Amino acid sequence: MGMNEQRERERVEEILQILRKQAPLTVKQEKFCNYACVQRFLKTKGENVRKAAKHLRACLSWRDSIGTEHLVADEFSSELAEGFAYVAGHDHESRPVMIFRIKQDYKKFHSQKLYIRLLVFTLEVAIGSMSKNVEQFVLLFDASFFRSGSAFLNLLLATLKILSEFYPGRLHKAFVIDPPSLFSYLWKGVRPFVDLSTATMVVSSLDFEDSLEDSFYPGAASLRFDPSSVPTKIGGSSRFSFTVSHFDSLKPWHLTLTDTSASSKVGPTLNPNSLMGPALVSPLNARSFSFASPATRTPRGSRTPSSFPSRTHNQRTPRPSFLQSPATFFKKDTHHLSNRTDKSRELFLPFLKFYRQPYDEMIYRSKMRPPLGGLISIVKRRHLTPSRRL
Repeated sequence: MGMNEQRERERVEEILQILRKQAPLTVKQEKFCNYACVQRFLKTKGENVRKAAKHLRACLSWRDSIGTEHLVADEFSSELAEGFAYVAGHDHESRPVMIFRIKQDYKKFHSQKLYIRLLVFTLEVAIGSMSKNVEQFVLLFDASFFRSGSAFLNLLLATLKILSEFYPGRLHKAFVIDPPSLFSYLWKGVRPFVDLSTATMVVSSLDFEDSLEDSFYPGAASLRFDPSSVPTKIGGSSRFSFTVSHFDSLKPWHLTLTDTSASSKVGPTLNPNSLMGPALVSPLNARSFSFASPATRTPRGSRTPSSFPSRTHNQRTPRPSFLQSPATFFKKDTHHLSNRTDKSRELFLPFLKFYRQPYDEMIYRSKMRPPLGGLISIVKRRHLTPSRRL
């Protein structure tokens, strides 16, 4: 293990020497090209020193063209106020979780360069909030504001390209939430050509409506139905009764045909010694005879419930032929697709709370390290004691 670490350090030093020979590195570039950064570029290029040095030099040139050292929050005042892109928090492994809620009309009034600057600013804020041993982050793309699948795909591909070329090894997972209907077909076609496609997953927020507890949403508990406040039976001798359903149901009342009182039996009863017991309530003997069909208008007691024609539920439904349903001929196996969907839901569940929590600009600004915070950064006022004031 020690030999591998020594070889790794030698390769990192060799890459830095190549960069210094090409052009001298500034103080900020030397700070950026630390051991962990050069190691990420080296792993991306398959331990090839020359390719990693070339890739890192291109990244340094790109950062100079963007002006990452001069990005401040004052440039994105409207974006920060609307919550278009921000760091929502950190997961259980201290990875920053970023949320992008870009609207479709954003690119009509803003250039592509401005969006890239906003993206880089958010990434730098997330990297600045990382702990010492954390190197990756999580991205949540809220695509519910887009109506065009192709427009969102262009935005997503531009984002993933920047991450793969200039932030290699940084992305842990990227989740696309509630995209337009056409996006899934477009993404299926371009996915094999995207570098970070394996780390990008598509999920739907409708699959997680009842997954969170009441602790995340204190107001949600007051909206639920309290079954203790309402009796479980309404009416004493009615043949139809309302009963309370399960507590976690959104419709607390449902209509049932079960007999609820011993005095409200409908139809004749059998022998008490019989194993059949009292007569059950069925759709034929429960309805009023004055509104019954002509086939059932017979004197009461002339026909027993056992004489009604019984329904057979074990009849097999004939399979449709090809002429009846041509789609059955082209039906594909969706087992693999369902497994992928279940895996995406399971991986997205720990980040659901970040997606649903409200955005607070003040909390987000407090996570910005100087000089990213700009002039409008949060100033923590010290509460001086009376002795200090004097």
